Amino acid sequence: MVPTQEFAHGSFRDRSARVFYSDGLICRAIDASALQEWTWVSSRPFFQEAMNAQKIIQTSLASTEKSLVPNTGYVATLQHERVPLITWPYEWCFSMLRDAALLQLELMERSLKEDCILKDASAYNFQFQGTQPILIDTPSIVRMNPGTPWEGYRQFCQMFLYPLMLQAWKGVHFQPWLRGSLEGILPEQFARVLSWFDLFRSGAMTHVWLHARLQAVAETQVSTSSSLQAHGFNKQMIQNNVAGLTRLVGRLQWKEAKSVWSDYDNVTGPVSRDGHDKEQFVEKVCASGHWKTVWDLGCNQGRYSRIAAKRSEVVVAMDADHLTIDRLYQALREEKNRIIVPLVTDLSDPSPGLGWRGLERSPLEQRSRPDLVLCLALIHHLVIGRNLLLSDVIRWLASLQATVVIEFIDRNDEQVQLLLRNRTDVFTDYSKEEFLRLVESHFVVQEQFGLPSGTRTLFQLRPLKP
Repeated sequence: MVPTQEFAHGSFRDRSARVFYSDGLICRAIDASALQEWTWVSSRPFFQEAMNAQKIIQTSLASTEKSLVPNTGYVATLQHERVPLITWPYEWCFSMLRDAALLQLELMERSLKEDCILKDASAYNFQFQGTQPILIDTPSIVRMNPGTPWEGYRQFCQMFLYPLMLQAWKGVHFQPWLRGSLEGILPEQFARVLSWFDLFRSGAMTHVWLHARLQAVAETQVSTSSSLQAHGFNKQMIQNNVAGLTRLVGRLQWKEAKSVWSDYDNVTGPVSRDGHDKEQFVEKVCASGHWKTVWDLGCNQGRYSRIAAKRSEVVVAMDADHLTIDRLYQALREEKNRIIVPLVTDLSDPSPGLGWRGLERSPLEQRSRPDLVLCLALIHHLVIGRNLLLSDVIRWLASLQATVVIEFIDRNDEQVQLLLRNRTDVFTDYSKEEFLRLVESHFVVQEQFGLPSGTRTLFQLRPLKP
């Protein structure tokens, strides 16, 4: 008897092709219509070329049906290559979102030449292998019906174009907007954000103001496709739109010059003095084994992420500073790094489960479990800077059940004193004695090393079994 499989919580919007997991494999059950589309589209030269270039996820039609979800009306199974880390667009930096947008448009341009089209334009259709964006929703590519519009245009604007414009034109971070609505930014909402000056910018009148005005009209039409076909709508019009969007997105730049933490590694006294010894300590721990997943918390410029990447399958480099992550991503992209995935992540305010029943877009801890955690020069920011309890932070680290490299910074360190300046010191729990007491109740201290600054100490910790 075929075992019953459970669909992925976030895969239900496309009824014809739904993701499920089977014996460690990433599978997608498809119905008869989706199978027909897949058979035709997957034979197109552009599809095979994009898959070989790792711009489309490696996908094959299963030779047997042993992993197919039974009693559901699906007739075949696709098997996908596993992506090491699943991330969401509201965790990406500006350059990551722009690169994913440009890949969407590139695949549109190439597919249209062979009479195919990407039927939607959800940013959630893309993932990152290191710094390489890749399309994972292969059934979203279908044959194009003559005379029909690009149905994904509105979605592209909401999930790619408007968030990028918001960041580039207004200097407003898009992550809270995408986290606040899985559908992205609506045309009528974004039009209200723009000033009269913004309407003179390239693309604003056509893709924002006019789009918002025409949306109400489009929603009242009985048959948009029939009307467009009757008025001579053709593929060339879509190609022109895609070409224009490619030029527009390619020109969008976020020109932030500096942030609080973007030059932290270069200008901070203790950080620069301790850097060499810290690197050696991290190198030693990383060399003690091969790590499947490493989390670098408060990664800054990725100094220690790069060390970990030498001996791990994936490194999740997290920092709350958007500009720092954007610069790191650009540097890693130039290096063609496929191991480190940089994310804009505020550990004191992590993204919860979102979407239908809070299950559609899961929190990071449900998508990734580290076996090594780097927590360097971070504890004082969480406890003093963000008012978290030291005991809660240590318990959370212990809950990960991973080896931890952690740095404790004494109260008399210049960075701690800077955090305490102009505020009442209520942080009675922040002391080395309390830190050691908490650590020893949740971990085994495998090594302890005092750094040259004299105010900072590194620890290698192994968690106690729960």
